[in-house]
Formats: sequence, C-alpha cells, structure tokens
Amino acid sequence: MLALLAAALVIVFAALVLAAAAWDAVSFTIPNWISLALVAVFPVAALAAGLSLPAMGLHLAVGVAALLIGMAMFALRWMGGGDAKLVSAVALWLGLGGLPTFLLGVAVAGGGLAVLLLTLRSAPIRPIVVLGPPWVSKLAEPGHGIPYGVAIAAGALWALPASPFGAVLGL
Repeated sequence: MLALLAAALVIVFAALVLAAAAWDAVSFTIPNWISLALVAVFPVAALAAGLSLPAMGLHLAVGVAALLIGMAMFALRWMGGGDAKLVSAVALWLGLGGLPTFLLGVAVAGGGLAVLLLTLRSAPIRPIVVLGPPWVSKLAEPGHGIPYGVAIAAGALWALPASPFGAVLGL
C-alpha cells in the first residue's frame, strides 16, 4: 500500500515539473503553487518510500542549500525567481545522490534550449514561427529570456532514477 502511494506521488512530482515547464514555455513564469506543491508532497512521498528521518534531513539540507544559491543567482539576475524556487524544490526531492545528474541534465537541456531559441529567433526562421500559436511567437521574439523551467524539468526527470524515488518506480 505504501509503495503504491509512493509511486503515485513520484508521478505527481513528474507531473508538477512538467507543468512548470509548460507554464514557463507559455508565459515565462513559474507559479509559486507548483514549487510549494512539490515541497508539500515531499514528506509524504519520502515516508511512503521508506526514507529514514536522517535521509529526509539530508534532502532538506540539499533543498535549502539550493534555495540559498538560487536566491543569490536571482539577486545577481542570473536566474528568475520561479526558476530558483523550482530548482530548490526539485533538489529537495532528488537529494545529494541525484543532485549531480540533475545539475548536468539542467545544463545540457539548457544549452539545447538556448540553441533552439537562437534558431527560432533567427531572421530566416522567425517569419515561419509567427504563423504558429501566440506562445511560440513569443518564444521566437528576440530579446526575450529563456524559459529555464523547461531545462529544469528535463534535468529533474533525467535525474529521477538516481534519486531514492527512482527505485519506487523501478527505474
């Protein structure tokens, strides 16, 4: 019964990070409720997955450290506030074991996303992109930022098997 609950909550984790990615791609924002939901669901998922209290404490420390670093990056205007909150909520779930894979995944996906957006924003392709939905046209406008929630979500899903929650789904 607990294993089923843990698996369902890991699927909720995946759905929330995908929702953050979609929301960011469409609006260049990540709502606070997504990060808050990830934080709120974590303790129940951790207990259902059988994490010990010391392990949960380590996950919490990783999440807090990620939040502090994210706040510094936000203050330096290197990262949006929603991105910083999402990174810390994901780091809470992935813990120390999943963190290196997560960070590498975010970097790789972020680089790919940047290349894609530079291509969309190039003069020869931009007139074609404008024919698409309004949110795609907005992505293609030069001068807009990068919806980094997309890269964060990709990194989170890539790192999930390296976390204690990957075992819950048999990953």
